[in-house]
Amino acid sequence: MRVAALLLPVLILAACGSQRSADEQLNTRVVTLPGGQRIQAEVLVRPEDMARGMMFRDSLAPDHGMLFVHPQPAYYKYWMFQVRIPLDMIWMDSDRRIVEISADTPPCKTARDLCPTYGGHARAQFVLELAGGMAAKYGLKTGGRIEF
Repeated sequence: MRVAALLLPVLILAACGSQRSADEQLNTRVVTLPGGQRIQAEVLVRPEDMARGMMFRDSLAPDHGMLFVHPQPAYYKYWMFQVRIPLDMIWMDSDRRIVEISADTPPCKTARDLCPTYGGHARAQFVLELAGGMAAKYGLKTGGRIEF
């Protein structure tokens, strides 16, 4: 009886962990890069989720990414406040053609007001974030088309 009482909280926590994983999988999509490589990307569409993005995360697997879906094309600037790892940011237009890349974008370790912004030089509707160095590894260049 005592062992069962000790195991119950562990089982409940394990079940919660499984549910979170299932929820994360519901918000993902396979993204195919111009060279045919496929990555699994979290899809963010809500403004509050996009504002959080990669903040407070310690890693991003080489075959994973984060896809930001804006409601309309515009000049979107991004920053690295509270982001802990370097990222490659890839801006795409509404046809999903790469219009801008910020490679190996460094985390911002200063005050919020001192963090620089990146991108926003071309009209875009989508932004894909990958671990730093992956854009070069995958041979991503402006003009290439990403499918999702």
